[in-house]
Amino acid sequence: MTHPVSNTPASIFPDRFRLDGRTALVTGSARGLGWEIARALAEAGARPVLHGRAAERLAPRVGELKAAGFPAAAVTFDMADRAAMQEAVDGLGPIDVLVHAVGERDRRPFDQISPEDFAALVDVDLVAAHALVKRVLPGMLERGWGRIILVTSIVGELATPGAASYAAAKAGLAALARSLAAEVASRGVTANALSPGFFATETNLALIDSPAGRRLAERCPTKRWADPPEIAGAALFLASPAASFVNGHTLVVDGGVSATYIA
Repeated sequence: MTHPVSNTPASIFPDRFRLDGRTALVTGSARGLGWEIARALAEAGARPVLHGRAAERLAPRVGELKAAGFPAAAVTFDMADRAAMQEAVDGLGPIDVLVHAVGERDRRPFDQISPEDFAALVDVDLVAAHALVKRVLPGMLERGWGRIILVTSIVGELATPGAASYAAAKAGLAALARSLAAEVASRGVTANALSPGFFATETNLALIDSPAGRRLAERCPTKRWADPPEIAGAALFLASPAASFVNGHTLVVDGGVSATYIA
């Protein structure tokens, strides 16, 4: 059986992953996975706009990108402050790629989380994502091109004790991505979710070397936690022209955890 041979020269294939001339807003990018994603998008030619709540934490990151020859900017606002969000985002100009990587945690048993605490975390991790998409989506639709990437978590599908509000919010983000995918793809905008597994970010450092952290590493077929830069390729793919027909998908980056059953 023969297969058709593409007429596209192999030498230009990497260009399908370029984002030259695009502006990418990456929330929660002062550190962790958000920072790794922002750096990868910069290396692909995008102009990243880093986001966080404290300007002093963003400034060194922007400086690092500029020192490497990449254009970069920063914006500060609290995801819970919708007025500040609107003012900040509307002042950025056109946004071509939105990566929503903010994700607060509340590691407590279910019976210790009050309804008010549950609602507060879901507001920051899920409802704020809806509000943010509302700010950037009209411009994407007007220009006929856009990428929306909502960073979820494997706990949205694989429950773990002590993460009820976080798991509920992350599962909601995946559903939001699918809903957006169904509505806006015909106008040039795709929406997908990016679902990380066990990543050795700053917020997980105390857990990694604990007995629970070692059990998680053993649970993963790779027998280790992921290094934060290992999220970058998946995020770049979803943001790039190479993923033009990937829509409504949750791309899992977990070393095989969710694909396996280990007794």
